[in-house]
Amino acid sequence: MMRTCLAVLACSLFVTGNVRAQQEGFSFDIVQDVTTTSVKNQARTGTCWSFATSSFVETELIRMGKGPLDLSEMYFVRMNYPQKVENYVRMHGRAALGQGSLAQDVTRAIGLYGLVPESVYPGRRYGAEQHDHSELHTVLKGAVDALVEKGGALSPVWEDAVGGILDAYLGATPNEFTYNGEIHTPKSFAAVLGVDPEAYVELTSFSHHPFGDRFAIEIPDNWARNQSYNVPLEQLIGVMDHALEHGFSVAWDGDVSERSFCQGKGVAIWPVNQWAARSADERRTLCDAPEAEIEVTQARRQRGFDDYSSSDDHLMHITGIARDQRGIEYYITKNSWGETGPKDGFIYMSESYVRAKTIAILVHEDALPGDIRSALGR
Repeated sequence: MMRTCLAVLACSLFVTGNVRAQQEGFSFDIVQDVTTTSVKNQARTGTCWSFATSSFVETELIRMGKGPLDLSEMYFVRMNYPQKVENYVRMHGRAALGQGSLAQDVTRAIGLYGLVPESVYPGRRYGAEQHDHSELHTVLKGAVDALVEKGGALSPVWEDAVGGILDAYLGATPNEFTYNGEIHTPKSFAAVLGVDPEAYVELTSFSHHPFGDRFAIEIPDNWARNQSYNVPLEQLIGVMDHALEHGFSVAWDGDVSERSFCQGKGVAIWPVNQWAARSADERRTLCDAPEAEIEVTQARRQRGFDDYSSSDDHLMHITGIARDQRGIEYYITKNSWGETGPKDGFIYMSESYVRAKTIAILVHEDALPGDIRSALGR
């Protein structure tokens, strides 16, 4: 993703309207789509949260007439790490210090630190063609664990030492840069683009908290204790549909660990005939053609969260709606694993899969149906 100048990306990956997409065993009508930017590759990093949410913000800029623009995903990674490390140290090592975070960690970073183009901050100072944070994470985690384990008072420069590690691998962040002949700081650039982090809201749907309340979803990567608004499952799906039907996209946090998440075949389904019960032939042909899917209720969805079979192991970006030859709805989803599979990096997730496996979504407040927006006081 390294660029020597600002990349002007292709404005659209789909043709708006009722377009038919073909693949073996499946036939799709694309009924809603949103103009977005190109598919990226997070490569050997656990930074899907930044790639998905950066894609979401890039798409928001297009919607607002300010794009296309290639944003630096690694800028958000760099600006979040010190906060994550501080939380880990203050919690005496009893907190998450992995590579993962959530969508709201990007919007919070925009509010605190602004944003920059990819050309200004590629975040690959270590010279590799693709992102690779294996050594960065090993060095950083080792250093911070040594601080925590040594006991006694910390020196006043320990945070500088952490910053030095991050700068060594990702590069020092710019105080100012030139864009279209004008000098900006990261915060002034966000202001000029009109990105308001307060305009975005995260929603979830779990019955172990009251509907209508906000709570911090109990997942390890929610180290910042980000709050999500809790709604019934039907409302959560309704928000997604309402957003996409009105020209907005959706940042999606969910579980992709299931065998029926078939990136290589371009679809994700939630079949009645689950993996453990399938014959060898049925396993080989999983995701080759439509089949009966589970009717996902609020209770079934909750069981998946409670027994750890549904977790927040990946974030992606939903940009449209398609229907297969049976009339079943799918969500057109932009992944960050490069242009892989028959849909060049996109995957169509069935409504059943999304109902079962969504942890949370992030949308612009203008994308909310009126009743939910009123309940949120927006």
